Amino acid sequence: MTSPHSEPTVRPAGAGWTTLVFVYLALAVVGLIGTWTWNIQAIAEASDFIGDWTMSGPAVSSLTTDLLVTAIAGSILIIVEARRLGMRAGWAYVVLGLVTAFAFVFPLFLALRERRLVLSR
Repeated sequence: MTSPHSEPTVRPAGAGWTTLVFVYLALAVVGLIGTWTWNIQAIAEASDFIGDWTMSGPAVSSLTTDLLVTAIAGSILIIVEARRLGMRAGWAYVVLGLVTAFAFVFPLFLALRERRLVLSR
């Protein structure tokens, strides 16, 4: 943030556009197209979207795509952020997610990340 007496910061036109930004944006596009391909199929078939979650069909494929893309993006975040904060064995969270559940590992990582941030203040 600039103070009233300082000059505003001028950034080059391409500032902030890193490879990681593009990876996350690509995953966002894959997530949107992947899930909505199945969602549109469910709508076209007049499927019971919620009921299909317990059986099979486009709803399950949409949910699977949703969770898979989220887990990939979250895994990248875990590895990058662990490295950035000096947390050892960031890769171990990803492996642990494969043998337990990403729904367990991601909040666990966020809790330990928060602890690291608080201790570093």
